[in-house]
Amino acid sequence: MSDLAVLSQWLVAALIVLGGSFALIGSWGLVRLPTLMERLHGPTKATTLGLGGILLASVLWFQLVRGTWTTHELLVSVFLFMTAPISANMIAKVHLHRMRVGEADALPSPAGPPAPPPGGVDWATHEAPHEGSPGDMEGD
Repeated sequence: MSDLAVLSQWLVAALIVLGGSFALIGSWGLVRLPTLMERLHGPTKATTLGLGGILLASVLWFQLVRGTWTTHELLVSVFLFMTAPISANMIAKVHLHRMRVGEADALPSPAGPPAPPPGGVDWATHEAPHEGSPGDMEGD
């Protein structure tokens, strides 16, 4: 085997181990963290980064070892990096809404209760812009 083939195999193996480590840490955080808001960080950050490393390893393996380009990994990466933050944002908004109306039955967090937003505004943006705010189109 040539030096380039050995180097490419080591690079792919390192990316798979690194990606698998991040995925494992993210999954462990999903199981071990006590509240929903803390558990969101596992799958949205570490696990997404881990899957990105594994997909990059797959792209490099197909290019360096087989000599072909694949678009499957690119499509999976695009959909993953688009949907993970959006779904986490929606889950967080629902949780904050349930806490506001008194439906959430979460255990107290080691980080304490969520701090109120600055300026006395609500977390969600389901109300009309206030007069003089950047979103107020009538005041322009």
